[in-house]
Parts: sequence; C-alpha cells; structure tokens
Amino acid sequence: MPVWLREHSWRQTLTAVYLSLPLRGARATPANIFCSEQYLKVSIPPFLFEAILYAPIDDANSTAKIGNGNIFFTLYKKEPAMWDSLTLANAGKEKLQYLRENAVLKAQEKAKEEKEAKKITKQACKKYALEATMKLEEAERKRIEDLKEKERQKVAKELEFWKNQQKDADKYKSIQQKGELHQEIEPLKERKNEKMNKTRIPNEGTSKIRLKSTKGHGSCSIFSQNLKEEQLPAPRAAATIKVNFTPRVFPTALRESRVAEEEEWLHKQAEARRRINSDLSELEDLKEEEKNPDWLKDKGNKMFVMGNYLGAVNAYNLAVRLNDKLPLLYLNRAACHLKLRNLHKAIEDSSKALELLTPPVPDNENARVKAHVRRGTAFCQLELYTEGLQDYEAALKIDPKNKNIEKDAEKVRHFMEETMQSS
Repeated sequence: MPVWLREHSWRQTLTAVYLSLPLRGARATPANIFCSEQYLKVSIPPFLFEAILYAPIDDANSTAKIGNGNIFFTLYKKEPAMWDSLTLANAGKEKLQYLRENAVLKAQEKAKEEKEAKKITKQACKKYALEATMKLEEAERKRIEDLKEKERQKVAKELEFWKNQQKDADKYKSIQQKGELHQEIEPLKERKNEKMNKTRIPNEGTSKIRLKSTKGHGSCSIFSQNLKEEQLPAPRAAATIKVNFTPRVFPTALRESRVAEEEEWLHKQAEARRRINSDLSELEDLKEEEKNPDWLKDKGNKMFVMGNYLGAVNAYNLAVRLNDKLPLLYLNRAACHLKLRNLHKAIEDSSKALELLTPPVPDNENARVKAHVRRGTAFCQLELYTEGLQDYEAALKIDPKNKNIEKDAEKVRHFMEETMQSS
C-alpha cells in the first residue's frame, strides 16, 4: 500500500503556481515525477502524491527542482488567472482515472512525435550527406575524364608527329633512289661516247675536251656523294609512350565483369564506411573485432552478469549505433535500465524491441515474452498498473503455461483492487 503525501505548501501569482512537497527522507529522481496539463504525480515508493490541478498548465515550460529534502515545482498557467485552490474540488475516481489515462496517452503521443521528428531530421541529414557525396564523386569523375582527354590529345599529337617523320623518310628514299639511277646512266653514256670518238680522227682539242669532260664527270660524282651524305637525317630520338588502363577495384577484366552488381556492392561498402566515419569517429582507436555488434553484445551480457550495469549499457549503446536493427540489443539494454531504475528508458527499449520483433513467429516468442514482461515491470514500478497488466496479459497470450508471469499478473490485479477500495 502506498503512503499518500498530504503535506505540501503552495502559493501563486497571476501567471504561475509555486508548489513545495516534502520528501520525508526519500530520495527522488526525475524519473519519479510525471506531469501533464492538469495531472501531477510524484511516485517515490512507498510515498505517493497525486493531484488534479485546478486549471491547465504549460507542462513544457514548467520545472521541478529537487534539493534540501523537498521538491519545488514552478508551474506556469496557460491562462493568467487566480486559482481558488491547488486541486480541482469534487474529483471522483472515474475522473481521476480518466485524467490519469489521458495524461499517459498524451505523454506517449508526445514522445512518439518527438521520435518521428528526430527520425525526419536524421533522414534529412543523411540525404544531404548523400547528395554532397554524389557531387564530390561527380567532380572526381569529371576530373578523371579531363585527364583522359588530355592524354588522348597528347597521344594523337605524338602519332601525327610520327606520321610526318615517316612521310619525310619516304620522300628522302625516293630522292636517293633517283640519284643512284642517274649515277648508273652517266657511265653508260660516257662509254657510248668513247666508242663513237674512237671511230673519228683524234686531235688535241677533242682529247682535251674529252679529258676535261671526264674530269668534270668525276668531280660531279664526288659532289653528288658528298651531297648524299649531307642529306642523311639525324637519328630519331628515343621516346617512351605510356599506356594507361582504366583503374578497377576488381581483378577481372571489364569485359568479363558484371558492372551493375559491382557498382551496387561498391556503393554499399562506401555507404557503410561513410556511416562509420561520420557517426562513430571515436571507433578509430578500437580494434576490428571491437567494432562488431555481436562482440559488443556478448561483452554487455558478461558485464550484466557481473553486475556492471552501466558498462553493459555503454556496450549496448555502441552496438546499437553500429546496427540499430537487432532487437536483442534493445531487449538486453531494457534489462539494464530496470536494474538502474531508468524506468522510462526501459519502456522505450522494450517497445523498440517489440517493433523489431515483427512479424510474430514461433522463433521470436521467447524474446517477445521478455519484452512484454520487462515493459510491464517498468509500468508497475511507475505505478501505471493498467498498462503493466496489459503487458503481462499479452505475455500470457504468447506463453500461457508460464506460471511466474501468471503470478505477477495476479499480484497486479490484487493490488489494483486494494488501491481502488482504499481510495
């Protein structure tokens, strides 16, 4: 049975209410306080304080400070007015139950909206990062294409230069062949002239002329030989032609590869690396096996068995950041939060595990039972017995032969009946 805290003091202004609640030696945390627009609850087992406020308040801006054995509330009114009393007079059990359930539903809806807003923001950040990465890759692709074009132009110029050299060499060979043919024809003409001169009467003038002409032919042959040597081109300079191949990640040739599958695999690998580098920069100092979610889960399980619940939570947190699709990580972290009395976080992790354990199949029955039981336990410790009983009953539907869950559910029902009778 809870002990109701009746002693409290309050004062008000036109826009705010100041409430002081003594703790009677109990130790309070933010998890023990629940506040909505018109419902205020402080649950510090075995003490309980519950109030239906006179008028709605702004629960988002209202504050609570714990210190010196008291809880000091600053509740800002939605509409400036002076209250006749702190609580609403003549509030029956039905209205109290309605306001309590309505406050819990609103709190759950608000938490869900905040979660969705965070999810949308995260998706927008991922989309921006992906677009930035695509722009960088496009710029890199363009740079590579420009380099290829420059290399192609360079090779084309070298090829054109080589063709011009070949043409010049061919021209020189044809000229050289014509010169040699002329040299072969000249001696034949000389021999013919000599034969014709022998048939005539020789005289000095003709002999001198013949001698001069012979010397002239000899000098012409020497000159043509020198000219031929001077016209020889210089040896061509040695050069190296570089042949660049298209860079590839896979060892197979491009004609033997499956381009679409390879690009998809490379894209997934790049996305995984970007995700690790952007979200987990602190993992640079860890070993490769320490970046494995399964290894971190086993480490968290060992710490949980040893009673190091905070260390286990840290291990599960890092594993969740590496892979947020493993329901057992959330389920085990919920158990740690129950041990640490982080009840709201235990409810959140159990709910996330149930979301991932879909569709319900025989292989995940045991995990779903644990998730319902842990969430129900957290609800009951928050004295939200209706929600806790619903989770216990859901676990019994999955595993109707479990006597321990049946006993816990019966205890919750019995306690709720006693609470209703006493109130």
